[in-house]
Amino acid sequence: MKKKLLIPVLVVAVLLTATSYRNDYFEIAKQVEIFTTMFKELNMNYVDETNPAELMDHAIKSMLDDLDPYTRFMNEQDVESFKINNNGEYSGIGAMVRSYNDKLLIIEPYEGYPADRAGLKAGDEIVQIGDIKVSDFKDDATELLKGAKNSTVEVVYKRQGATNTTTVEREDIEVDAVPFYKMADGNTGYIVLSRFNRKAAAQTKQALEDLKEQGAENIILDLRGNPGGLLSEAIDICNLFVPKDELIVSTRSKVKKFNQEFKTRKTPVDTEIPLAILIDERSASASEIVSGALQDLDRAVVLGARSFGKGLVQRPIKLTYGTQLKVTISRYYTPSGRCIQSTDYWNRDEQGNAVSKNSFREYKTRNGRSVFDNGGVTPDVAIKELEQNALTQALNNDMLIFDFATDYYFKHPDKELQSFSFSTQDYIAFKQYVNSKDLQYKTPAEHVLETELNAEELVVMGSEVQKEYQELLSSIANSKKNALDTASDRIIKDITDELVVRYGYREGLYNYYLKEDKTIGEALSVLQDTERYQGILQ
Repeated sequence: MKKKLLIPVLVVAVLLTATSYRNDYFEIAKQVEIFTTMFKELNMNYVDETNPAELMDHAIKSMLDDLDPYTRFMNEQDVESFKINNNGEYSGIGAMVRSYNDKLLIIEPYEGYPADRAGLKAGDEIVQIGDIKVSDFKDDATELLKGAKNSTVEVVYKRQGATNTTTVEREDIEVDAVPFYKMADGNTGYIVLSRFNRKAAAQTKQALEDLKEQGAENIILDLRGNPGGLLSEAIDICNLFVPKDELIVSTRSKVKKFNQEFKTRKTPVDTEIPLAILIDERSASASEIVSGALQDLDRAVVLGARSFGKGLVQRPIKLTYGTQLKVTISRYYTPSGRCIQSTDYWNRDEQGNAVSKNSFREYKTRNGRSVFDNGGVTPDVAIKELEQNALTQALNNDMLIFDFATDYYFKHPDKELQSFSFSTQDYIAFKQYVNSKDLQYKTPAEHVLETELNAEELVVMGSEVQKEYQELLSSIANSKKNALDTASDRIIKDITDELVVRYGYREGLYNYYLKEDKTIGEALSVLQDTERYQGILQ
């Protein structure tokens, strides 16, 4: 009787699955055919000449914009850049360069590399590369700076209003995952892990073993500003501190083959050494896997500010003509079962904007401590200096801190890094600089007012309410001016970091951190107090 009942049920289930698959396949094929026909007719019949490549590029990007910011189409240049980021090697001028407001800016020349030797400085605006004007180049102009080893390129740039020309000889550039490590004090090693490329685990292991030989009995692993990278490297880095066969991260997806558990596979270096991990709002993806997993396993104390909150996993899928689709395939979960993702791209507000994740489900670490899946990794010890808000984000996004640092550097080119300090008078000058610019940012209160009230509703409510509304807006405007003082700790840190790199390059910044950085200072305090360290983890 059971067999007689079971067989029809299985047959129905198979038929339903097959029907569902056929329906999905038919719908995809139908939409592709509609789009192909429309695209062909548009290009054949439109009143003016069209550019099919540009139209298709816009169409693909617009389609993907409705998903999440990490699912994107990569042309041949993008694919090459993706490989460079993962491998940590390329041939170019050796500088961080960024396109901003139709400008191509030198953000940071790397010490001793071609751009630095050619005299290029942070803040220089590149206007021409060889015979090509940046303003006329529609694609990513940074690609023009890359090229064969020992080849030269003439660069025209603007600095403080003056136009200059220099010749840069390209060379092989190695991007270290660990750009700096050193003893922070007599028994504490400090390791900066800046990215998760294919060198990350090997270089972190080398730094850890070297510091232990120098007498390190504690370790600080600095992941601040690390945007992430390869998942495999994150797991191997955790493996340095936890035993073999320990679950680090799991991924879940609607596609069964992407549902996986990732465990450590190697013999660790040290499972007992006290460990502090530093994070901030720019620590993302693989950085959150490392900090979140070691927090869940009670293997490290995490200090700093809440991390970025990227809990989505991408995989590149090869397409035709050397292009690829980097597509989000799953969400990742830390050992306790929490998802770090902070933004919900699949449920949007009335304006079509992705909403913040609204979940505070509680999970437990191995020792029974409470952790939550409210987006990002929340540190065990919060550092006020690292707190970010709408104002500090706007100052960085609008490049006001960067531009102020550029002006400051060229006005004070001879400052000594050893005695550098950003004075009260310097900060007053910065506030005056900001007030002279058109800084556009809105407080949470302004967002609420705009969402809940419009001009028509105010008219209906009468003149008294309108008056109070204007007084409220005036009060908010004054509070925004005062916010420069309220958020001064974070702003001064960002300005100082920017300036120290100008005067002492990246190595100078890390050495400065070891003397002046409050987060490192707090980490040292925690690690040197065994009772406090164990108390946090228990």
